[in-house]
Amino acid sequence: MTAPVFVVGHFDTDGGGRYVLDGAEGRHAVSVKRLRAGERVVLTDGAGRWAEGEVDAAEGKDRLIVRLGEVVEEPVESPRLTVVQALPKGDRGELAVETMTEVGVDAVVPWSASRCVTQWRGERGLKALGKWRATAREAGKQSRRVRFPEVADAATTRQVASLLAEAEFAAVLHESGTEPLATAGLPASGDIVLVVGPEGGVSPEELAVFEEAGARAFRLGRSVLRTSTAGTAAGALLLGRTGRWS
Repeated sequence: MTAPVFVVGHFDTDGGGRYVLDGAEGRHAVSVKRLRAGERVVLTDGAGRWAEGEVDAAEGKDRLIVRLGEVVEEPVESPRLTVVQALPKGDRGELAVETMTEVGVDAVVPWSASRCVTQWRGERGLKALGKWRATAREAGKQSRRVRFPEVADAATTRQVASLLAEAEFAAVLHESGTEPLATAGLPASGDIVLVVGPEGGVSPEELAVFEEAGARAFRLGRSVLRTSTAGTAAGALLLGRTGRWS
């Protein structure tokens, strides 16, 4: 089994190569994972820097002493995949973020589409955004990633259009698309931006704004997926086709 991943804010050691993992991560390692001397762990800042280490000792309920190896930095993946995710109902947004993180999506942009039942406003919106970011962090650890996906602030349709205009490949999953996403020509580098609409679909007005920004409508397949699963399925398809899975 691959070594478990823990998130740290720095890689400073005591001079002898020993690192103290404490706080919430240390508690999880000692009291939940029950790690003991000799077991391997990976420490990461979630932004690409990471180091493998060997547990030296567990102290109390929340301190793990790790003999840390060399700190390395994982290169940024290319092409970079961003999924613009319309806000789903309930906890389906967290499900979408979790599974997209697991397949390897690089960034998630919450989108307040006109047909979204859920709208993020005030404290409620900040709380929901916090949940999405916490989900990306936990899913990143679970899937053994060392570069977690960025979860941006909620975007308006115009902000999404600006993002699409800057991409090397911009796509909207929509039933009007005549070309399958599986056969679309993809760039070897740069940014791929994919828009996933809400349960009620992308409105004609929104689609027109996105097409004006340079995006094209594509269909994913014969079946209609929920908004919470469409981004994951499309993300896996694109990552496989760009060679990032190989």
